[in-house]
Amino acid sequence: MASILVLSSVPSGEVLPALELLAHQVRRIPAEPAQLVDAPDSDVVVVDARTDLAGAKSLCRLLRATGQDAPLLLVVTEGGMTALSDDWGIDDVLLFDAGPAETDARIRLAIAKAQSTAAPTRVQASGVTIDEQSYSAKLRGRPLDLTFKEFQLLHFLATHPSRVFTREQLLSEVWGYDYFGGTRTVDVHVRRLRAKLGDQEQIIGTVRNVGYRFNVHDDEAVSASAS
Repeated sequence: MASILVLSSVPSGEVLPALELLAHQVRRIPAEPAQLVDAPDSDVVVVDARTDLAGAKSLCRLLRATGQDAPLLLVVTEGGMTALSDDWGIDDVLLFDAGPAETDARIRLAIAKAQSTAAPTRVQASGVTIDEQSYSAKLRGRPLDLTFKEFQLLHFLATHPSRVFTREQLLSEVWGYDYFGGTRTVDVHVRRLRAKLGDQEQIIGTVRNVGYRFNVHDDEAVSASAS
């Protein structure tokens, strides 16, 4: 069950009738900027744009400007669809007469997408700490002087602990499909990365005749936290 906040001057059942048929917690406040100060936290914000497109656009942009990070779903009439553009700052659109199944699916997908894009900024495993924001890495507190590709390789392996990747898979994931170099590039970068890990080089393990993996110590697990 999701917590849904409806911004509208009319009851939520009039804005999106399908909401009344779903088991979500729905609350409504007037679609006025002054009301947003004390707006309750919610998993999804639904903005009523059926009758006032200009006002709804201003409200959506205000929500984003003030740090609202919950998914924004806009409810419109079919005629209102032509006024929409990417500068609204919304995550999805629902026609006011959308059925319960479509409404529920869009709510669930919006929440799942928000959760997946809110990626952690720090990864920790086997004594390695990777900060995604600063593109830096440390080994037991000691900074690692990595090139960008070395950082990307270490980050990719650390975020998939114990999983074995072939050289071809690593080449595709880290260097991209448009890279024309051979798989030897992967071996070279692994060797350089291990050299910088020093006596902890076994963190990057080799699986004979298969590829490489990030070895996680038995008493440790990958953890992530926002800085």
